[in-house]
Parts: sequence; structure tokens; C-alpha cells
Amino acid sequence: MKAHQADRFATIMLWIGALSIVAILIAFLTLILGRGLPHLTSEFFNGPDGVRGQLFNSFYILFLSLVLSLPVGLGAGIYMAEYAPKNKFTDLIRLSTESLASVPSIVFGLFGMIVFVNMFGLGFTILGGSATLALLNLPILVRVTEESLRAVPRSYREASLALGATMWQTLRKVILPTALPGLITGITLVAGRALGETAILIFTAGMNVSRIPFDVNPLAAGETLAVHLFAVKSNPLPGTNADQIADGTAALLIIMVIVFNICLTLPSRWLQRRQLGKNKM
Repeated sequence: MKAHQADRFATIMLWIGALSIVAILIAFLTLILGRGLPHLTSEFFNGPDGVRGQLFNSFYILFLSLVLSLPVGLGAGIYMAEYAPKNKFTDLIRLSTESLASVPSIVFGLFGMIVFVNMFGLGFTILGGSATLALLNLPILVRVTEESLRAVPRSYREASLALGATMWQTLRKVILPTALPGLITGITLVAGRALGETAILIFTAGMNVSRIPFDVNPLAAGETLAVHLFAVKSNPLPGTNADQIADGTAALLIIMVIVFNICLTLPSRWLQRRQLGKNKM
């Protein structure tokens, strides 16, 4: 009887916690979107103080950072999960990766400013910001990749190898497709973090935007929406309504993150169901 009551109490508390988180999220979205959506007009994007350039820079820097970090992060995670020997050196690498994942972004920003802005002489550029964001993403990508691959049952590997497949064939046709939902989740997390990153880009990409529309020059200054939001609230320009610009920018950032998550999550779910269907057959 006591065990039943304890189980019921724990279930109720878990439901209360889950509903509380959902309620906080709904309240947060309602507040931000309610205040910002009315300001998302064509003038807000294309006007003299519009955010069209910052919007483009946000996705451009995100794209470049993923191009730089995904091959290294996924490759290192695959090596750590499938090929790395079990010894103290490997444990040291894992400890170092976990330590880097917990370093505050401001530290990466200062590192990027010292290395890319000053030592390499790039100045405040999109390339410097993207490279620093890639360094921020790497530890998380390595750990997420390793854990996703380790979550694949060992029997999958043994069955594939027993049928005569090589380790590379097993990895490419069995392990990676099975671990794909976890990998996409990790990429979504680092992408969402990069979209909202401010400290790193202030020190590396700068707080200016190119006057050329959709400027793909990686050596141009690259103020993003998150940096623009910080600049508007911390140092508003005379004659501008800083609160309206900040509200609109915040709402646009929320919409960007939601749309980006949906665009990555839906294909992941489809691939997962397709994989499960193949396994049942």
C-alpha cells in the first residue's frame, strides 16, 4: 500500500513538474511573440535601420560554423566510439572534451579575438566569428556523436560483421543510420546555440553589418540578430525606438529557432520511422 502511494505521489509530482515547464514555455513565447510580432513589417526588414543584413548574417555564420565543425566533430566522435582503444589517453581526451563543453562562451570569444582577430589579422569578420563558433560547437558535437553511436545495440554490429561486412560498411549502413536521430538532435542543439550566441560574435564578428545586401564575403563584418539585440538595448541610437526594435528582433530570433528546429526534427522523425519499418521487415 505504501509503495503504491509513493508511486502515485511521484507520478503526480512529475506531472506537475512537466506541466510547469510547459506553462513557463508558453508564457515566455506568448510574452516575446505578443510584443514583437506586430513590429515584424517590411519596414522592419528593409528600412534604413532594418535587420535584413543581420538576419542574413545569422544564417550565414551558422552555415559556415557548421561546415567547419561538423566534419571534425562527427569524425572525432566516430573515432572515439568505434575505433579508439580503451586506455588512459582516451579517457583524458574524453575528460578534456567534457571540460571544453562547459567553458563559458565569453572565454571562446576572447580566444577568438586573440587568435583570429589579432594574430591572424582578420579583424572583425564573418570568418573569424564562424571559426570561433565552430570551436564552441566541437566539444558538444564530439560527445553527442560518441553517445549516439554507443547507444546503438552491440548486436547490430555483431550481426553485420557476422554476415561478412567490413567495419566501414557496418558503420556506414548500420550504425550511422540507426544513430541518425541522435546525431540530428545534437546538430539541432549546437545550431540553436549558435543562432543565439552573442558574446563570441561581439569579440570576433563585430557589431557592424555590410552595406551590400546578402554580402557573402567572409571578410566582411558580421553583426547577427542576437548581437543587434544586445546593441539596441545597451546603446540605442538617437531617434530610434529601441524597445520596438528589440521586441521585433527577439520575436524574430524565437521564430528562427523554432523553424530551424522543425526543419531538422521532422526529417529526423521520418528517417527514424523509415528505419524502424525496415527493421520490422
